[in-house]
Amino acid sequence: MSAIIPQRPRVLNTGKIRISIVAAQFNAEFTDALVENAVEEIGNITENPKVDLVRVPGAFEIPVVIKTLIQEEAPDCVIALGCIIRGGTGHADLIATSVTNTLQQLALEFSTPIIHEVLLVEDEKQAYTRCIGEKLNRGREAARSAVNVIEVMNEIKKTTQSLRLHPSNA
Repeated sequence: MSAIIPQRPRVLNTGKIRISIVAAQFNAEFTDALVENAVEEIGNITENPKVDLVRVPGAFEIPVVIKTLIQEEAPDCVIALGCIIRGGTGHADLIATSVTNTLQQLALEFSTPIIHEVLLVEDEKQAYTRCIGEKLNRGREAARSAVNVIEVMNEIKKTTQSLRLHPSNA
């Protein structure tokens, strides 16, 4: 796992961008911090973003809500936020694997970027470091990744549109 987060991208003014955040309520101390950091960072690196926040009971409910948001709202990108802390059983691993696989399937099915920051951590110390701490803050990382991938997707759309309008340039 990386010990640093990506650098902040330049401020974008590509017009309105719409980012949906779906965050678990479970382990609220940590997920609330992820949400706060992500929203703040989006505001720092974009002009006039539209950020929709939807809270769900736990990590397992995140994928179905993301699917519905993509179908109904068509955001430019979705950020999935949650914090799963391992316990004495394998339940956390089952949830984390299911969420990870389903988020990837949804991103591919709908060609909508989904930033996966549903964290699986060993203990509260790791959760604190990644959700509340300054150095490895995954909320800020999620925001930076979202803005970067929106920019990439917009460039692909512009290129594709240009090729459709001017097929002789291909």
